[in-house]
Amino acid sequence: MASDDNNSTVALVVAAGRGSRMGGPVAKQYQSLAGIPVLRHSLLAFCHHPAINAVAAVIGAEDGELYEQAAAGLEMLPPISGGDSRQQSVLLGLRGLAEQNPDRVLIHDGARPFVSATVINNVLAGLDDSDGAIAAMPVVDSLKQGGGGLITDEVPREGLWQAQTPQGFAFSAILGAHEDADTGHTDDASLARAAGLTVALVAGAPENSKITTAEDLARADGAHAARLFDVRVGQGFDVHRFETGSQVRLCGVDIPHDAALAGHSDADVALHAVTDAILGAIGDGDIGRHFPPSEAKWRDADSARFVSFAVDRVHALGGRLAHLDLTIICEAPRIAPHHEAMAQRLGDIVGLDANRISVKATTTERLGFTGRNEGIAAQATATVRLPI
Repeated sequence: MASDDNNSTVALVVAAGRGSRMGGPVAKQYQSLAGIPVLRHSLLAFCHHPAINAVAAVIGAEDGELYEQAAAGLEMLPPISGGDSRQQSVLLGLRGLAEQNPDRVLIHDGARPFVSATVINNVLAGLDDSDGAIAAMPVVDSLKQGGGGLITDEVPREGLWQAQTPQGFAFSAILGAHEDADTGHTDDASLARAAGLTVALVAGAPENSKITTAEDLARADGAHAARLFDVRVGQGFDVHRFETGSQVRLCGVDIPHDAALAGHSDADVALHAVTDAILGAIGDGDIGRHFPPSEAKWRDADSARFVSFAVDRVHALGGRLAHLDLTIICEAPRIAPHHEAMAQRLGDIVGLDANRISVKATTTERLGFTGRNEGIAAQATATVRLPI
């Protein structure tokens, strides 16, 4: 998101529906797509867009815990409880943003997980000359009108568009339109036009489709995997010295020892190396650039936050973390008894199965600072798959 304090453009992600056609134990926006909830894909697209100043979600009143999991670690405005229909949920969401009072708002369906930065840019550009702008795709297939199982008429497709989201508007104008609107509008553009607002059509994208059924979700998951031809490998290395203490933390697991690791955060040298490896694979700097030790807010921070941040950066690019290989270098403590717990915790943080994570340990045969038992080093390799 934009780094300044001016909340001129806010994204409102609508995710309060139940998705009855999908089936499954939870609503469609919380089901897994490419290893993370559908909704998280949508949130990431806006949270990492430089022109978006803030992001809020409209959620079902009963979905608080699922939402917290989907939005974990993301910089979000407080969630807003939705209503019984999409139109009512958007109205409640807009009212919830009144305190922010942005110049513009982009309204997006949480079940459209693959919205791109290009589509967001197109909608924002469309707002330069109109009260509203929506992403849309021109209809290319022949259209038929039918009845009783037979074609009854041909429908000309010239000038027809398939509406998508985001749909962007001047905030005060769309809030007023929603406050005064009758029920039954199919989308925000329909409601806006009924209120006399001008709405531009801008280029959407085929992949920016809405997930409605289980078949849609399966196709989206397959299509996502099929696009990941760009294989990247990054490496990370980190060192922390020992200080007075009674345990060390490695991969989020506290291991009893006669010393602790010194560091500005929790000094988890293993997770620091993993973070740098993931960031390195996508050419996104290192842990020090994103979490500088000069900033007091990172003092004693849980390093799992750093790793989750790096994984989110991969997801924001439409990619997927494929494998992690971690080696811990020390004379003591013994790592072998904790291999399984460390691999399990690391898998939980990054969302990988155990067969895609390797946690190993070695010594330097008492050579160097680790051989003198002055600290612990760790090196990691991350394999990432990105779309071409």
